[in-house]
Amino acid sequence: MVATAVTASFIPVVPSPDSGKGKQTQLGGGSANLRGLQPRNGLCGGLQVKANAHAPPKVNDTVKVEDDLPSSSSLSHAPRTFINQLPDWSMLLAAITTVFLAAEKQWMMLDWKPRRPDMLVDPFGIGKIVEDGLVFRQNFSIRSYEIGADKTASIETLMNHLQETALNHVKTAGLLGDGFGSTPEMCKKNLIWVVTKMQVVVDRYPKWGDVVQVDTWVSASGKNGMRRDWLVRDAQTGEVLTRASSVWVMMNKVTRKLSKIPEEVRGEIGTYFVDSAPVVEEDKRKLSKLDDSANFIRTGLSPRWSDLDVNQHVNNVKYIGWILESAPQPLLESHELCAMTLEYRRECGRKSVLDSLTDISGANVGSLAEGGLFECKHLLRLEDGAEIVRGRTEWRPKSANNFVSQVPSEST
Repeated sequence: MVATAVTASFIPVVPSPDSGKGKQTQLGGGSANLRGLQPRNGLCGGLQVKANAHAPPKVNDTVKVEDDLPSSSSLSHAPRTFINQLPDWSMLLAAITTVFLAAEKQWMMLDWKPRRPDMLVDPFGIGKIVEDGLVFRQNFSIRSYEIGADKTASIETLMNHLQETALNHVKTAGLLGDGFGSTPEMCKKNLIWVVTKMQVVVDRYPKWGDVVQVDTWVSASGKNGMRRDWLVRDAQTGEVLTRASSVWVMMNKVTRKLSKIPEEVRGEIGTYFVDSAPVVEEDKRKLSKLDDSANFIRTGLSPRWSDLDVNQHVNNVKYIGWILESAPQPLLESHELCAMTLEYRRECGRKSVLDSLTDISGANVGSLAEGGLFECKHLLRLEDGAEIVRGRTEWRPKSANNFVSQVPSEST
């Protein structure tokens, strides 16, 4: 419509040769006393032309034009000139403006910024299925609020990435029901997944601004368990940063008791199982129980409302933070956690009060400054002594660039 309006503005309408007979209008010969054309009754949106327009130079020829108005009408034709054949200038201006605004909008929508190869695809989406539909992959950028005093990601940050990819794997595969990682058949039977064992090996912690690529897949574990593995790489170099393997079982969220995997559920998840060895070799050493003779004990720990997940129990990542609450400060400052094995024995409720126990094997706090590898035993228990988590961690010296520098006091 805009193009039609603009075209009509510049092409005058020429009357048909046989449009009528009769009246003659003489052009030229002095000045012409012209009256402006007035629209007839019933006509809408007629174009108003200028009255008393100046006549063009004198022309000898005459043009016959029939007046299409009734003879009783007081209206008469004005001489056809270039000026009075143009429409109202406001309409022409509006049409041109509309065209330019539409072109400007289309131009602004174009993205002329140069793109790097790594920016051609959004690297921080929900992720995608790769490796013949059996492996889920997702990228994460290390944020400023996810790093510690040594400017590297914390172990809790890495564990949250592992949990996020596990849930997004289920969602992308179309198996996410109404529950937290539960399939539709699990939701019908009030079943949820709970982790029983977790092994993590950290080769290097990513720094602020790094982009990590997390791959995860699932396998069968015995008759009534599922194993989930993770492999974390540097998205730019492909360097392996972290490896993790875990074992999961089903629990009835109403009775809070463990359950076998129903055949209906096995049919949902069985096609996604990968026949492969664990990405972390299983540590079969027994985790010993600690008592009040442990080197370090922290008491009075309790979950906050934000520590609960949608299944109304404490998120398993929170347990790791509580375990490290009793680790000695000199160890945290001079060493970094490089391996961890956890056995989850009981869930923790919102009103629970816990104790965290840590024992450094074959060392004391004074020898931490000497460097070397250290191994710690951990226990997270309720006040009445019931065990929540048993654990074992391994620690290596931090690199020189990762040591927390002490700010010297100003001399007076």
